Amino acid sequence: MTTSTNTPLKQSMGAQQLRTLSATLAAIAPAFDETAFLATALDGLEQLSLMQRVRRASEAIAAASLAMDGYEAVLPMLMEAAPRLGNGFVSLVAPDYVSQHGRHAFERSMDALKFFTRYGTSEFAVRDFLRDEPQRALDIMQGWSRDTDAAVRRLASEGSRPRLPWSFRLRMIEQSPELAAPILDNLRADTSLYVRKSVANHLNDVTKTHPAWVLERAALWGVEDANTRWIVRHALRTLLKQGNQQALSMLGAETATAIVVGKFEVTPGQINLGDSVILACQLSSTAAEPQKLLIHHRISYVRQNQSTTAKVFKLKEVTLEPGQHIAFERRQQIRDFTTRTHYAGHHQVELIVNGQLVAQSFFDLVR
Repeated sequence: MTTSTNTPLKQSMGAQQLRTLSATLAAIAPAFDETAFLATALDGLEQLSLMQRVRRASEAIAAASLAMDGYEAVLPMLMEAAPRLGNGFVSLVAPDYVSQHGRHAFERSMDALKFFTRYGTSEFAVRDFLRDEPQRALDIMQGWSRDTDAAVRRLASEGSRPRLPWSFRLRMIEQSPELAAPILDNLRADTSLYVRKSVANHLNDVTKTHPAWVLERAALWGVEDANTRWIVRHALRTLLKQGNQQALSMLGAETATAIVVGKFEVTPGQINLGDSVILACQLSSTAAEPQKLLIHHRISYVRQNQSTTAKVFKLKEVTLEPGQHIAFERRQQIRDFTTRTHYAGHHQVELIVNGQLVAQSFFDLVR
């Protein structure tokens, strides 16, 4: 579900994709009204965001299906169409339709979401069922977490994430993360990277409100299994950036390091927006034993009112032998994102090793 960096993401659900969807559905069900679908789907399309376009398309399906025999007739049409439509953003439309028109048929609709997720994802749609009947949905999703299909197992974890991007928060899981614990436990050593990323992201969501719960769960799982260790390391990334001592210790990185910083500098010292800075670092071990180092850098971005807000980035993870020296560089472009606007001013850059500030530098942005 990607598009080129120069094309707005919402164009992945443009008029062409909607016309293809309409033609596909009409070929399956002659009673489907293509004219009604396109009249609804294309109305004001350019002003809609990506997820608004998905919702508009499911509304258009409802408008075009008035001559059909209700939800039970529309659903088989969508299931037949799914394999023909590919796994682009258009694949989100059928699950969205189910979430808006099928919640009265709970079991049937949950089965449909399981089917649709193989062709894209039902992670957004399943959340309406979780919000309506949390325990009933979670019981079904726990079964999904044992499925032979990695896409279905991932749906169990991703769909129940407390803070899934592009969706509403699941407040009950945000407040009580143990509700989804049976799902996560089933997936704690999953062989699929696709699934492991989801489990790690789910747990990282929980660290924002219940860090102690995540640390307790990770300790219960242990990190002996390579797949579990991968999940734990990525699940604790926010806590590691915050220098949480328990998280660092769990991954073998103690906060009391024995290192000397030979150099930490950011060049050039003055840049324009869109330019890159290079972070150069030299570290030496003064320890008598090998030591695990988790190395981050923190940039204090200047805000419009000239206050600052900090963001932490991972630089390197390394085990330094006694007396060993390492040197490395990282290039970072300073450009605007939809989530961050840069302003001119003095930007402090800090080197963080195992949660501890060990060196500072800076650059000036002049835009």
